[in-house]
Amino acid sequence: MIAIALLWLVILLFKSGFALKMLRLPRRECALSSGDVTVMQPILGGDPALASVLQSNLHHLPDAHFLWLVDDDDDQGWRVTQDLQQRNPHCAITLLRYPPAPQGQNPKLFKLEQARAQVKTDWVMVLDDDATLSAASLHRMLSELDAASLVTALPYYCAAQTLPSRLLAQFVNDNAALTYLPLLPFTRPLTLNGMCYVLHRAVLERVGGFTSIMHHLTDDLALASLLAREKVNIVQSTASVQVQTSVPDFRRYSRQMHRWFLFATLLMREKSVPVNLAIFLLQGLHPLLLWSMLILALSGDAVDAAIMTGVLVIRHLVLRRVQREVSTHISSHPLLSLLSELLQPLHLLHALVNHTIYWRSRRYRIFSNDRFISR
Repeated sequence: MIAIALLWLVILLFKSGFALKMLRLPRRECALSSGDVTVMQPILGGDPALASVLQSNLHHLPDAHFLWLVDDDDDQGWRVTQDLQQRNPHCAITLLRYPPAPQGQNPKLFKLEQARAQVKTDWVMVLDDDATLSAASLHRMLSELDAASLVTALPYYCAAQTLPSRLLAQFVNDNAALTYLPLLPFTRPLTLNGMCYVLHRAVLERVGGFTSIMHHLTDDLALASLLAREKVNIVQSTASVQVQTSVPDFRRYSRQMHRWFLFATLLMREKSVPVNLAIFLLQGLHPLLLWSMLILALSGDAVDAAIMTGVLVIRHLVLRRVQREVSTHISSHPLLSLLSELLQPLHLLHALVNHTIYWRSRRYRIFSNDRFISR
C-alpha cells in the first residue's frame, strides 16, 4: 500500500507542479484587440444553452467579427442565430448556411473550409458553439501569438444543475490543466484544444486551410499534425475558455465520455512508443493506482485506511490548488471528483471495444481517424 501511494503521489506532484509553473508564468502585453479577430463558430442546434452561450460571446467580444455557420437542415440553429443577430444589431454577425457534409467528411471542418473565404481580418479564431471566451482570455491568447503560430486555450466546464452535467464538468476540471500543461517545459503540445484556437489568416492559407484534413473525424488532432508537418508552432495557452454543454441524463454523459476516450485512443495510434508510455504513466496509471489503494483500504487494516484517507485529502487539496489557478469559477465536488476518476478505466475499456460514437444528432462508425461512416 505504501509503495503504491508513493508512486501515485510522485505522479500527482509531477503533473501539478509543472502545471502550476505554467499557470503562473508572467503575462505579456498585447496591442491587438477583439476587433482584429474573426470568430468562426460552427453551429448545431439542439442544446438548450446555445442561445445564452452565443450571447455571452457577443457581450464579452463586442468588437469581434462573428461568422455563424449553420447546416441547411438545422432549423433550430437557424432560428437561434437569426434571433440573436436581430437583437444585437451593433455586433458584426454574418450568418452562413451550408448543406450537410458529404459522406466521410468532418461536418465541422466542411463548414469551416467553405467559410474561410469570408474572413477579412488578419487573425481568425475557431470557437465551438458551447464555448465562451472572455476578453481577458482572448487578450492573453493574442499576446502569445505571432505570424507563424497557433494558440489554443485551456478549457474548463460550467456545469448545469443535473448530476450527469456535474460529473462531466468534474472530469474536465480535474484533468484539463494536468493533461495539457505538465509536459510543456519538455516538449511541444501533443495536440490542440479544438474548442478554441486562434491563428493568423496567412498561416491558415499557407497550409491550404482545412482541405487536406477534411476526411479526419478528430479535427483538433488532424490540424495539430498538419501544422507540425508545415513547421507551424502550436502554443498551449493558460488562457481559460468556459464550456457549457447540457447533459440531461447518464446516457448522454456516457456517450460524451465514450467519444472523448475514443478520440484519445486515435491520438495514441499516431504517437510513438515513448510518447504513449508517457501518456500512460501520467494519465492512464493514476486511476488504476487509485483503484488499487481503494481496494486495499476496504479489505485491509486501519493503517491502509489511514493511508487512503491521506491520499484523498492530498488529492483534493492539490486539485483545488490547480483549479483555482485556472478559474475561480470552478466549484468543488470531492465525491464527484473521486467517482469521475474511478470511472476512467471503464470509459477507456468502452472506447476500446465500441467504435461507434454519437455526436449530437449524428452517429459515426469509426475505423480510423481518416476513415469513418456517418449514419
